[in-house]
Amino acid sequence: MDQNPDRDRQAVEEDAPAPKRPEARRDEAADADATEADVSEVVLDQQDVDDNSQKQPMTGGGGADAAEGEQPEKNGCVKLKMDDDDEFTGLNKEELLRVAGTPGWVRTRWALLVLFWLGWLGMLAGAALLILQAPRCRDLPAAHWWNRGALYRVPSVRAFTDAGDIKGVSEKVDALSQLKFSGLVLGPVHVAPPDDAAALRLREIAVEAGSLEQFKDLLRVAHRKGMSVVLDLTPNYRGSSGSWFSDVSVTVVAEELKSALVFWFSEGVDGVQLADVDHVAAAVPSLWADIRAVVQNGTDGRPARRLLMGVTERHAATDVSAILSSTGVDLLTSGLLLDGDASELARSVRDLYAAHAQTRLAWNLGGRGRGHLASLVGPALVPLYQLLLFTLPGTPVLEYGDEIGLTDDGTKFPRMIWDSPEDELNGTLKEARARRTSSRAFLRSVSDARAKERSLLFGDFVPLANSSSSLAFVRSWDQNARFLAAFNFDPREARLEPSHPTLPPLAEVVLAAAPGAAPKAGARVDPAGLRLGGGEAVLLKFPFAG
Repeated sequence: MDQNPDRDRQAVEEDAPAPKRPEARRDEAADADATEADVSEVVLDQQDVDDNSQKQPMTGGGGADAAEGEQPEKNGCVKLKMDDDDEFTGLNKEELLRVAGTPGWVRTRWALLVLFWLGWLGMLAGAALLILQAPRCRDLPAAHWWNRGALYRVPSVRAFTDAGDIKGVSEKVDALSQLKFSGLVLGPVHVAPPDDAAALRLREIAVEAGSLEQFKDLLRVAHRKGMSVVLDLTPNYRGSSGSWFSDVSVTVVAEELKSALVFWFSEGVDGVQLADVDHVAAAVPSLWADIRAVVQNGTDGRPARRLLMGVTERHAATDVSAILSSTGVDLLTSGLLLDGDASELARSVRDLYAAHAQTRLAWNLGGRGRGHLASLVGPALVPLYQLLLFTLPGTPVLEYGDEIGLTDDGTKFPRMIWDSPEDELNGTLKEARARRTSSRAFLRSVSDARAKERSLLFGDFVPLANSSSSLAFVRSWDQNARFLAAFNFDPREARLEPSHPTLPPLAEVVLAAAPGAAPKAGARVDPAGLRLGGGEAVLLKFPFAG
């Protein structure tokens, strides 16, 4: 027996396991925690345990055994590892089909399908019932291009632009289209020596007015801007023996006019204006019927979109109505609005509106023989009459310069004023330009409102409270917004009290002409108690009430 104690101690130390380093112990603990994450806990017993106390293991564990995957038990819990094959993966296709074919599911699907279609049919029936019970919309009247915008007359191309010819007119078409004019009435510009029927040339343009090529270019420019061109072919526009010369030559002149109409329409003209249409219609009725047919009838049997526009100097509503009926013109301008006070004006408008479709009515104040708007009513009343022309039932017709308040100043055809922002003006000239700019801007607002609103384009005309110096009427169309137009022609302030069942307690001010005492645009006022200053007018808007 070996008695060497040192050798025995060395052998025992070699057989004993080496102590583990702290890093190795931490790795083993981490592995044990990861293993615990893959097992499920099954609670064996519910005990009231203090949440702040730590559960003590029932048996010690750790070291190499913990690393081998044997987990120590915790107080009240047993860790069990579930087999991966026990996980729920849902039903496969065959199982789903088998379950779906069971009687219970079949009945459920049919019940849901029936409920869906019953609900859909119920909504369809409800929508159809609402449509049937809703009030039917009125059909819009048959209208042409001249019913949708104002007409702008230029009787003298020499006075209209600095160029003094038709080419100069072409350069101003863009400015006119900005004001929403639908048509330009040009001339007369044909060759017509005064009172000389034998020298009349309706198909030739006078040298001082321009050339045929300039006129064709004007047609192209205007049509691109959406404007139509109406040519004034009044035969004896420079003479003093009447627009159609003498009664002896009226037959020859009417025949010449027929051939001239065919020529100008082939060039692209959209209509014709003729003065004293009542005279020629009465003098040569058969030829006048032919002239109407050339203008108003299309080649394929359908009505052409060409305008036959007449001019008369008559003032009385009965005379204007009779000429409209006897001549069959599409529009007729007259001196009706200059005859009498406000109450007579309202009566004349009402009579014409009752006797004719509003698509055949035209409203104007100036004209070739009467002058411009500002000279006829005074510069202060220009905005009022601009609003009146654009709110009456029919087509407004303006003379060149009426948009800026141009006055005649003792001449038949005053020169048009075209302001430029680059012009440097001082004093009274600057103030005059500001007035022209304001007048033009107001007309643009009025024209834009009329173009957008059906009540102003085609609406019914209902006169309300009128007197010798004031006028008020309502324009309404179907279920669209209504408009109340009110005018005070007197220089003194007036209180209007219009009454109508559709008037609401408050209405919105859309436009105000020469606002002084008149409410400003955008304000809400009581329409039954309007107060207007001298020469003022307002346009109020209120919704359809059902």
